[in-house]
Amino acid sequence: MKVPHIIIAQIIRSLHDIFVDRRYSDKAVEFAFKNHHKWGSRDRRLFAESIYECVRHWRWFWHLAGLPDADHARRECIGDEELWSVWAAQWLTSGKELPQFDELVGIRPQDIRAREKLPVPDVIRLSIPDWLDARCSKELGDAWPAIRETLNQPADVYLRTNTLKTDRRSLKERLGQDGFITEALKPIPTALVMQQRYNVFAMAAFKEGLFEVQDASSQRVAPFVQVEPGMKVIDACAGGGGKTLHLGALMQNKGRILALDVHDWKLKELRKRCGRAGVDVVETRVIEGSKSIKRLANYADRVLLDVPCSGLGVLRRNPDAKWKLSEVEIDRLIIEQQDILTRYSAMVKPGGKLVYATCSILPSENELQVQKFLATHGEDWTLEEEMKINPAESGHDGFYGARLVRKGHAPKADEPTESPIELAAE
Repeated sequence: MKVPHIIIAQIIRSLHDIFVDRRYSDKAVEFAFKNHHKWGSRDRRLFAESIYECVRHWRWFWHLAGLPDADHARRECIGDEELWSVWAAQWLTSGKELPQFDELVGIRPQDIRAREKLPVPDVIRLSIPDWLDARCSKELGDAWPAIRETLNQPADVYLRTNTLKTDRRSLKERLGQDGFITEALKPIPTALVMQQRYNVFAMAAFKEGLFEVQDASSQRVAPFVQVEPGMKVIDACAGGGGKTLHLGALMQNKGRILALDVHDWKLKELRKRCGRAGVDVVETRVIEGSKSIKRLANYADRVLLDVPCSGLGVLRRNPDAKWKLSEVEIDRLIIEQQDILTRYSAMVKPGGKLVYATCSILPSENELQVQKFLATHGEDWTLEEEMKINPAESGHDGFYGARLVRKGHAPKADEPTESPIELAAE
């Protein structure tokens, strides 16, 4: 296989962006594609797969390259020579021969293959930071080794059928006519899994709003909220709005959804997605401070809190998160999560329901947060159901959800459900 030097040189530059300049992998790949718009699909696939494999198994390839393990996370130790050596290890272990590039002179394939056979700690073989392995082992116990193995496997691509425009069978047939093979995921009525790698965002069916890209576990969150047509619903940490769109479809485009976020640029993207998906019941609002929350007191039938979290359940999809996270950051997130749960829960009307959700596998971000909340606010709330998705057992992303019910009767039709401040804001 002849490998164009320009592609590998760009891989090296992008790995520098990721590990030295701290750019996220998806952004580095997107930036490279924009700068090399003449690359064909084969070139793009080679580039993207090499980047994600190097990121996913960074510590292992660093070891195979013969570099000191203590330096794998030190930005000042990561230069072009080291990056070429890491890429060479990734390339050779995928069963290919090294090309005759000047940058690879002196790299001995037999040395790399010899290091493959050496006994090493699991944290090196599975490319896990020491601190993260210790924390997950402490919190998850015997479940951690299997989860650790699973999170190193590439993720499948799942599609969520947009039921406002089509049904799963029709979507599967349409994609088949366009040359794309998918399989239905029986436990999740909206889910299709792609059977080949392809830029799904270039598909005609995507541009027509017939589906969204969403992991199977994530597709279980919106149904867990138990929305119905005509309800007033708040997606309080909406982000790009994947779950907002799903809620809109489940509500059959009837009722009202307030999509809140602290970042206006994310809400702008959500508005574009709503237009493509045909979701008309979403209003976006930027959270500008505590007043934004207070104005919505006792407003919603349902509130979804998909809170900021470590993202450890989706490492298969975002492998560089494990190199950018820190224990200090996780502890900060835990404080923020509890603050959001405490303050935003006031938006639920008596008799309404709140779902606290994360894409984390850590109990400290999940059930322990809910227990802490109920220990303080148990007189007003009850836990109705929990949803725990173990990636090792499901094969999908790790997710957690807890559905809480606010005590008290739901307001009658003639009772006010919005505060005077909210009405004035309207």
